[in-house]
Amino acid sequence: MRRAIEPPPGEYARRWEKFQKRLRAHGLDGALLVQAADVIYFTGTFQDGHLYIPAEGKPLFMVRRDYNLARADAAVEDVVPIRSFRQLPELIHEAGHPGPERLGLEFDVLPVATYQYYRKVFPGAEFTDCASLVRELRAVKTPFEITLLRDAGRRMDAVFEALPGILREGRTEVEMAGLFEAVARREGHQGLLRMRGLNAEPFWGHLLTGETALVTSFFDGAVGGPGVGPAFRFGASFKTLNRNEPVVVDYPGIFHGYIVDMTRIFVVGKLPAKLARGHRVALEIQEALAREVRPGWTAAAVYERARTLVAEAGLEAHFMGHANPVRFVGHGVGLELNELPVLAAGLETELVPGMVFALEPKFAFPGAGVVGIENTFLVTSDGLERLTNYPDEVRELP
Repeated sequence: MRRAIEPPPGEYARRWEKFQKRLRAHGLDGALLVQAADVIYFTGTFQDGHLYIPAEGKPLFMVRRDYNLARADAAVEDVVPIRSFRQLPELIHEAGHPGPERLGLEFDVLPVATYQYYRKVFPGAEFTDCASLVRELRAVKTPFEITLLRDAGRRMDAVFEALPGILREGRTEVEMAGLFEAVARREGHQGLLRMRGLNAEPFWGHLLTGETALVTSFFDGAVGGPGVGPAFRFGASFKTLNRNEPVVVDYPGIFHGYIVDMTRIFVVGKLPAKLARGHRVALEIQEALAREVRPGWTAAAVYERARTLVAEAGLEAHFMGHANPVRFVGHGVGLELNELPVLAAGLETELVPGMVFALEPKFAFPGAGVVGIENTFLVTSDGLERLTNYPDEVRELP
C-alpha cells in the first residue's frame, strides 16, 4: 500500500482561518458547506453531511454516514452525527456557536430542495452566496497542496510511459482506454474526476482516434468523443485505430484527491503534414506562454497572447475545436477539474503565485482529427513551473 503524504501541522486550521477572515469581511456569521471538494478542502475528507464554519471559532462537521470514519479522517475536532436537517440549529448551538443571522451557502451547486430545507430550519436567517469566497481561496494552493500536485504530475508521467505498449492498430478505443486506465489505477489514481456544476459528470479522461476526436459532446472542451452510446456521449468509442491517424490521449492524473491534466498525441505510422504542423504550432504556443507569463498577467491576457500566435500561424479556424470551438486555452486545476483561473477572453483574474492551471492549445482538422498539447503549470514568483513532463513530441509507433 502506498503511504499517504501527511499534511504539516496546522494545514487545515490555516485554511479555515483564511476563510473565516473572508466571512467576517463580508459580514457573514458563518458558512454551511456541503459540496464535496469544498468539504475536502477544509477537512481533508468527505462524508455525507454538513460542514459549518463560523466566522469565529472551530468548524463543526455534522455527518450522516459514516460518522466513525469521518471522525477518524477529518482534520477538525468537532465531528458529530446528524440524522435530520432539523438538528442543524441545535447542533450548531450545542457546539457553542450563536445562531447565524447571515449564512453563506454554495449557491452555484446547492440543490433547490436543500435550500428550501435550510429556509425551514433557519427561518430568521438571511442567506447569501459564499461560493466565490471558497473558490477564490482554493485557487491559490498552499505549499502542501503544491507538494501533492507535483507528486501527481510525476505519477502521471510514469503512467503515460505505458501507452506505446497499449496502442495497437486494429484495437478499439475502449479496449486501449481500459488498458491504460488499469495502469493508472494500479499507480493509485482515484478514478473519480470531480468537476463543479450541474450535470458535470465527464469520465476521467478520453482516448480518441482520428475523426472521433472531432465529435463534440456536452463537455465544454476542445475534445469530446462519441462515447459508447447516446446516454453518455463522451470519450472512447468502439472505433478501431488505423495507421497514420492521431491518437489523442487526454487524461487528468488524480492522486491524493488532486488533479493534474495532460494531453499527448501518438500515431501508428506517421501524421499527415497538416496535422504535424498543427502540433508544432501548439508546442510553440506552449513554449512562448511558458516563457513569457508571469504573476500579474490576467487570464484574458494569456488567452489573447495565444490567439495572437494562432493568428500568426493562420490556424484560427482550427483553434480549440472546429464546429463548436471553446473560447479558452486553459483552466485551473486542484480538487476539481474546472477551478480558477480560467484562461479565457474577458476574464481579468490576475495570476498570482500558487495558482495552478492546465494549458491546452489544440487544433481540430475536419476529416482528420485533433492535435495539440496539454500540461499543468504552477505560477511561481518567477514565472511558470511545469508539473507534467512526459515528452511533448508526437510519439510515432511502428
